[in-house]
Amino acid sequence: MTESVPAVDGSTAPSAASADGSSATRAIPLTDRLRDTDLANEIEFMTARARSIGSARANAMLAELDLRVRSYSVLSLACSGQNPSQRELAGFLSLDPSQIVALVDHLENRGAVTREQDARDRRSKVIVATPAGRDLYQRAGAIIRAAEDRSLRGLSPAEREQLRSLLRRVAFEPTP
Repeated sequence: MTESVPAVDGSTAPSAASADGSSATRAIPLTDRLRDTDLANEIEFMTARARSIGSARANAMLAELDLRVRSYSVLSLACSGQNPSQRELAGFLSLDPSQIVALVDHLENRGAVTREQDARDRRSKVIVATPAGRDLYQRAGAIIRAAEDRSLRGLSPAEREQLRSLLRRVAFEPTP
C-alpha cells in the first residue's frame, strides 16, 4: 500500500514503502526524497531545474506588467543599443525564429518596440525600443532583479558573482 506524498508543486506522488513492506508513515516532499539521487547531482539537471524555478518566479512577478521572461529578454536586447535583428535575437536567446516573431509582435502591439530597416542589411529588420519600451524595461528590470534576489537569497554576494562568472563562461565562451 502506498500513500500520497505532497510535492513541492502541490501535486502528489506515492511514498516509498518501508523495509517491512508497509507504506511510509511520514509524508516527505518529493524534492527531499530525491535530492540524493544521481540525477540531482548532474549539472545539466541542476541548471535546468534552477532555470525552471527561477523563470516561474520571474514570470509570476512580471505578470503585473503583462510580460514574461522571454518578452523581457527581447525588450532588454532592444534597449541595449545594439539594434539586434530578429535572426540575432533567435540565435542569442536560443529560440526558434517564429517564437521571436510572436514576442516582437506582442511588444510592438504594446508600443514597446519597433521594427526598423537594418542599415547594414536592407533585407533585414532590427528591433528598436521606443521611449515607452525603455520605461517598461526599467520597471521590468527592477522586477527581474527582485526575482533573482529571491532565487539566490541563500548565496553571499561573492558567491553570486562567482556563479554569474561561471555561467557566463559556460554560456558564452566557445568550447574546443
